[in-house]
Amino acid sequence: MEKRYFGTDGIRGRVGSSPITPEFMLKLGWAVGMAFKRQGACRVLIGKDTRISGYMFESALEAGLSAAGAQVQLLGPMPTPAIAYLTRTFMADAGIVISASHNPYYDNGIKFFSGDGSKLPDSLELEIEALVDAPMQVVESADLGKVARVEDASGRYIEFCKSSVPTSTSFKGMKVVLDCAHGATYKVAPSVFRELGAEVHLIGAQPDGLNINSGFGSTDLKALKAEVLQRKADIGIAFDGDGDRVMMVDHEGCEVDGDELLYIIAVELQQRGLLQGGVVGTLMSNLGLQLALEKLDVPFVRANVGDRYVMAELRARGWIVGGEASGHLVCLHHTSTGDGIIAALQVLKALQRSGQTLFEARQGMFKCPQKLINVRYTPSAISPVEDASVLAAVAESEARMGEAGRVLLRLSGTEPLVRVMVEGQDAALVEQEAAYLAEVVAQVFAE
Repeated sequence: MEKRYFGTDGIRGRVGSSPITPEFMLKLGWAVGMAFKRQGACRVLIGKDTRISGYMFESALEAGLSAAGAQVQLLGPMPTPAIAYLTRTFMADAGIVISASHNPYYDNGIKFFSGDGSKLPDSLELEIEALVDAPMQVVESADLGKVARVEDASGRYIEFCKSSVPTSTSFKGMKVVLDCAHGATYKVAPSVFRELGAEVHLIGAQPDGLNINSGFGSTDLKALKAEVLQRKADIGIAFDGDGDRVMMVDHEGCEVDGDELLYIIAVELQQRGLLQGGVVGTLMSNLGLQLALEKLDVPFVRANVGDRYVMAELRARGWIVGGEASGHLVCLHHTSTGDGIIAALQVLKALQRSGQTLFEARQGMFKCPQKLINVRYTPSAISPVEDASVLAAVAESEARMGEAGRVLLRLSGTEPLVRVMVEGQDAALVEQEAAYLAEVVAQVFAE
């Protein structure tokens, strides 16, 4: 069955537009409570990022869950991976994150974790959707769920992050700039790195409900690059609004993306004999990552775009490391989902063990020129990636690129965007073909 509300990463959209409304969130909370109660008692944790609409949706979800008889514990502003971790350690039945990740403040969304800290299976998402469309029936007053606030959530997660590196770890003498995107990591990330000895300078750590991801964070590194150069820092680390992604800047002010960070983590694990199997990337992963890992005899496979598909591939193969160029990195030997802080710690520890700077460590991987253009479109009966004229244009581009490149068009799972990606060894040809395909899509499916 096709899902009506759930995308690749929960439910997301513009605040005030269906389904991101208070009415829907009330019903969604009730549906989640009812779905989990069918499996027994239901206890749910709720966390959120720093966008202003989080207050409204937290209250609506809380009311819906209570109406279903679920017990609720509120965590307040916390990174998405923290909710996954705390759901496991509190032995809750589910975790809910109110966040639109890297999107602007006027968007919001809901992500879910099961009791083991993983994403919900498709079957449970379909069951929740069916309940959302059913009449809402409130349990008897004596059976209504109670709500409590968890006071020590931040401290628990900080200690968990620190436990992902050896207890002897000290980053003393390392100057780090942290960009928290005015998002969910603004409190916990500085504590983690400072308690491990690093000299930390903060930017993007003054959320006001409206500035999340605006000019800061992993999707906009200009401020971080400038701060790293001005302070002569060793490294810059940027998280996205909900803390499940990380990007870095080296001491020369150059961007280091998720593919390069994944390469650094994998090399260090292989050298220590701890890399189980190979590495999982996605259809968007740079060809250079694949080629660099092949030189090291490290297997590499591509999953569909989205952390849930990376996770599924890792678990199916029994591997532990995977991720996306966007900085969503998964280290299954430490946690159950993508975690920006934990991934950053693994990179810093790898650099410390090798004695290399971030600039030096990334040299083992040559990135092939890659161009990504996002084209906004108006949804219609025909998918933009299945339209005949678009497919013909893709075939033409592939013929011109030959075996020295690749073309990929895919729909965003969270926004009405067509992601046009072209990659190859000839930078000029890559730019040309990406622009050509983006123009074709824009003309056929103009918003």
